[in-house]
Amino acid sequence: GGIGGGKSSILNFISSHYIAEIYYADDIAKELEQPGTMTYDRLVAMFGKEILTKGEGSEMDRSKFAHVIYSNPSNLEKVEEIVHPSVQTYLIEKMRAAAKMHETELFFIEAALLIEKGYNDIVDEMWYIYADDETRIKRLMESRGYTRKKALSIMDNQLSDADFREHSDVIIDNSEGLEAAYAQVKARLEGFT
Repeated sequence: GGIGGGKSSILNFISSHYIAEIYYADDIAKELEQPGTMTYDRLVAMFGKEILTKGEGSEMDRSKFAHVIYSNPSNLEKVEEIVHPSVQTYLIEKMRAAAKMHETELFFIEAALLIEKGYNDIVDEMWYIYADDETRIKRLMESRGYTRKKALSIMDNQLSDADFREHSDVIIDNSEGLEAAYAQVKARLEGFT
């Protein structure tokens, strides 16, 4: 779902009530961009050492890396061609390992570009955490201090409600508050646990 929909709250509920592994694609990407990984090596080969911090260790300098990515749209595409497949491979390996151990009942992935990057090919179900636009704007203004204009700007750059609905198997409506959304989650997960 889009920003302000309540994905984090829903995932926190799942992690505290079910035997579940939850992975955040952004966190995995950062882990895979650490020195000593193939992803790191490919990114440095592509953009040079100017995206690194100074000194020993030479980790990614997030602000320099962001500047390089967003200063040229083709750079963002190049990064996505390296990072997204690496993240998906990592997640597939984690899912297989969890399945072999038989200790995890549920496996969730949170990613900004689940639909756009073809995650539907590696998951059993795509969930959409929905909240109406006004609810999302209000949440963003209260929780993050965004202006209405900033909230709308971010929302305008994300997939539309229709796009999310078209590609999702399960829709959790979080417009009426978390208790109502949690009830929907419980109803959906009863068959899995």
